[in-house]
Amino acid sequence: MFRTALRNVLAHKGRLLMTMLAVMLGTAFVAGTLVFTDTMGQALRTQNSKSYADIAVTVSDSEAVGRGYDHGGRAAAGPTLTEDTRRKLVALPGAADVRGVVSGFAGIADHKGALIGNGFSTTGTNYVPGADGTDPRYPLVAGRGPKDAGEIALDTRTAEKGGFKVGDTVRVAVNGPVMRLKLTGTLHTNDPRVTAGGSLAAFDTATAQQLYLSPGRFAELDVKAEPGTDDTALLAAVRQALPQGDNLEAKTGRELADEQDRMIAQGTKILSTFLMGFAAIALFVGVFIIANTFSMLVAQRTRELALLRAVGATRRQITRSVKVEAALVGLTASVAGLLTGIGIALGLKALLNGPMDANLPDGPLVIAPTTVLAAIAVGVLVTLVAAWLPARRASRIAPVAAMSSSEQPATQKSLRLRNTVGLLFSLAGAAALAAGASGKEVKLVGLGAGALLIGVFVLTPLLSRPLIALFAPLLRAVYGTPGKLARENAVRNPRRTAATASALTIGVTLITSLTVVGASVNKAVDDSTSSDLKADYTVAMQNFSDLSPEVAAQIAKAPGVSAMSTERSVPVTIDRGQGRGAGDGENEFLTAVDAATIDQLATVRVREGSADALEQGKLLVSSGRSEQARYQVGDVLAVTYPDGSKGSLTVGGVLEANTALAPVLAPEAVVGPHAQPGSGLEKVLVKGTNGATEQLKQALRDATGGNPLIAVKGEKDIKAESRQAVTNILNMMYGLLGMSVVIAVLGVVNTMAMSVFERRREIGMLRAIGLDRLGIRRMVRLESLLIALFGGLVGVGLGILVAWAGVRTMADDLKGITTVVPPLQIVCFLLAAAGIGLLAALWPAHRAAKLDILDAIRSE
Repeated sequence: MFRTALRNVLAHKGRLLMTMLAVMLGTAFVAGTLVFTDTMGQALRTQNSKSYADIAVTVSDSEAVGRGYDHGGRAAAGPTLTEDTRRKLVALPGAADVRGVVSGFAGIADHKGALIGNGFSTTGTNYVPGADGTDPRYPLVAGRGPKDAGEIALDTRTAEKGGFKVGDTVRVAVNGPVMRLKLTGTLHTNDPRVTAGGSLAAFDTATAQQLYLSPGRFAELDVKAEPGTDDTALLAAVRQALPQGDNLEAKTGRELADEQDRMIAQGTKILSTFLMGFAAIALFVGVFIIANTFSMLVAQRTRELALLRAVGATRRQITRSVKVEAALVGLTASVAGLLTGIGIALGLKALLNGPMDANLPDGPLVIAPTTVLAAIAVGVLVTLVAAWLPARRASRIAPVAAMSSSEQPATQKSLRLRNTVGLLFSLAGAAALAAGASGKEVKLVGLGAGALLIGVFVLTPLLSRPLIALFAPLLRAVYGTPGKLARENAVRNPRRTAATASALTIGVTLITSLTVVGASVNKAVDDSTSSDLKADYTVAMQNFSDLSPEVAAQIAKAPGVSAMSTERSVPVTIDRGQGRGAGDGENEFLTAVDAATIDQLATVRVREGSADALEQGKLLVSSGRSEQARYQVGDVLAVTYPDGSKGSLTVGGVLEANTALAPVLAPEAVVGPHAQPGSGLEKVLVKGTNGATEQLKQALRDATGGNPLIAVKGEKDIKAESRQAVTNILNMMYGLLGMSVVIAVLGVVNTMAMSVFERRREIGMLRAIGLDRLGIRRMVRLESLLIALFGGLVGVGLGILVAWAGVRTMADDLKGITTVVPPLQIVCFLLAAAGIGLLAALWPAHRAAKLDILDAIRSE
C-alpha cells in the first residue's frame, strides 16, 4: 500500500501541485517568522552584550532617569549622583574608571526645519572624552567631540539625513526654543534607539546636565573594572560607597545585560506570536484546499479504490494509503516551505535595512533545529489533518457499488448531520457574539466569532445553492447557455464549492472586519474632535514628554491668540478616611487648567453639579472616572501635593464624556503652585481671534522657537494623524493577510483545474453538440466567478457582523463610536473577489477549451 501511495503521488503530481504550493506558502510563513525573529534576537543580544562589555557596575538614579526624558529640571527628593560620587567610586579598589552619563530627548531639525528621525528616539547624551580627547563609547568618524555649550556632535546617519558637515550650524531643541550649535564631529553608535530610526545628539557634559537635570548631576555612573577584578565584589564596594536612598540602584553590567536580553527575548516572542497568528490563518486556509484536493482525487479514483477493495485491501489499508499520500505531499511541501522561509527571512532583513532604513544590527542567519522541526511538523500535520476526512470517505467506498459509478454522492444522512452541527455552532457563535457585544467582553466576542465562522463554514454547502441562484437570471440573460451551465456546475457539488469558497471567505471576513472597525474608529475620532475640542490649535511635544513652562508665556504673546490654557499633570495622594470603603492613600492625577478660559477651548458639559466649579476652586470629574473612583458632587478630598503640602479639594461637578478633557480637572491657580518645581506642561490649548488660520499656526511655531519636537496641530491635523495611524495599521494587516488570499487563489485554480479534468467527457460532449471553445472558456470562467463571489459575499457578511460586535466593545474607550460600513470599500472587496475568480480560471478555462473532442469523449 505504501508503494501504491507513492505511485499515486507521482501519477497525480500535476494535480497536487497547487496543494503543495498552499502547504509550502503556509510553512514558509512559519519558517520565515522563526528564522527572522531568531536572527534579529541573536543580533540584538550580541549588540547588547557589546554595549555592556566594558561596564562592570552601573549605578542609576531613578529620579534623574525619568527627568532626563521629561526635562523637568526639578529638585531631587533623594540623594543624587554627582561629581563627588563619581570620584569616590573611581577611588575604590578594582575600579579603573567611572563614566558619568546624562541623557534625554534632543530634536535635530533639517535645513527645512523638519524633525530628523522619529520623535520617540531623538536621543541626547553627554560626550565624555578620555585622555586622548575621544569618547570610546562613541567612536569619532570625523571631526572632534563637543567642548562647550555652543557645540554638538551627531551620529553619522543623522548628519547624512540632514546634509550636515563638520563646521555647519545645526538647529537643536529639547522642550523649549531652538539652539543653534556648531557641529564639531560625527559619531558612530550602536544605541538601539538610534539604529531603529532615531537620532543622537552629543553635548559636553556640563551642557547636557544643564539641559536635562541640574549642574553637576548625573543620571547614571558606569564603573569600568581593572583586569582581574571580580564584578560582584566591586558591586558590594560600590553599594557601600553610595549615599543611602531608594532612588539609587547599583547592578553589575552582566545583570543589566541579562535584563536587556530578557526584554529582547520578550519583544521577539511578541513579534513571533503576532506573525504566527497570520501564519496560522494562512495554514487554516490551506486546510480547505488540501481537503478539497484529496476529496476530488478520491472521487476520481473511485473505481481504482474499489478494485483494491475487491482484491483484498481492507478499509484501514485504504485509509492508510490516502494518509501516506498526504504525508508525502506535506513532507515535500514543508521542505520547500522551509527553504522558501529562509529566503523570506533574508529578504525581510534586506528590506528593513534597505528601503525601510531600519538599520538592524548585523549578524549571521540563525536556523535553529527547532525551526526546521517546527516547519516540517506543521506542514505534515496540517496536510494529514486536512486529508483525514477524505481518507475516511475513501475507506467507506463499497466495492460493488463503486465499480459502477465514478463518484459516490453524499448521503442525506451525512448532509443532515452536517447541517445540524453547522446550525448549532452558528447559533452558539451568534449568541456569544451578541452577549460579548452587549457586555463589552472582547474575549467572548472572539470566541463567538470563531464559533460562528466554523458554523457558517459547515453550513456553506447549504448556503451555496440559494446564494448562487441569485445570479442565475443575470447569467442566463447575458451569457445564455454558458451562463446556465456555469450556474449548474457551481451547485452540482455543494461540498466542493463550499470548500473552495471558504478558503476565500476567511480572508474576506478578516479584511472586511478590519476595514469596518477602522472606519468606525475614524468616524468616532472625527466626531469627538469636532464636538469636544473648541481650541483652534494644540501645542505639545511630539514624543509626549513635557513642554517647558516658558512655552506658555511665549504662546500668550503670539499675535492672534485670543484665549489659551495650559494643561499640567499634578500627581496627588487622596485620603478619604473611611468614606464608602474607598480606602486611604489613593493616587490620583489632577490636570491643572485655566479655570477662566477652559470653556472657550473645550466643550464643558456638566451632568451633575456646577459648570462654574473650576472658577469656584473645585474639581470637575469625568463621568467614567466618577463611576470608577466613586466620586460624587460635594465630596471633600484630603490631598497631599507633590511638594509635601496638604489641602482639601471639593468635587464640584461631574462631566459628560469628553475626549478633549482629562478625567479630573483642577484649577491651575489652586493646584499649580503645589506642583513639583520646574514641572513641565502636557499641552497648551489655543484659540485664535480669527479662528484657525495659517498665520496663527505660523505664529505659534515662531513663538515656540521653531522647535522641531513641538507639534502645533489643528482639528484637521488631529483627524489626519488619527486616520494615518489607522491606515498604517490596516495596510500592515492587509499585507500579512495577503498570504492567505494568495493561498485561496491557488485553491480556486486547483479546484477548477481538477474539475476540468474530472469533466473531460462532459466537456467533449458539449463541444460535440455545438458549444464552441469560447463558450467552454466562458462556462469555466463564470463558474469560477460564481464560486469567488459566493465566498466574497459570505465573507463580507461575516466581516460586518464580527466588526459590529468588536465596535460595541470599544464604546467605553471611544466616545460615540458606532459601526460604520464604508460602501465603496465593501464593493471593492466584492469586485476583488470577482477578479480573483476570473484570474484563477484563466488557465483551467484555457485547458478546457483546448481539449480534443474525441479524446475527451473516450476518456474514463
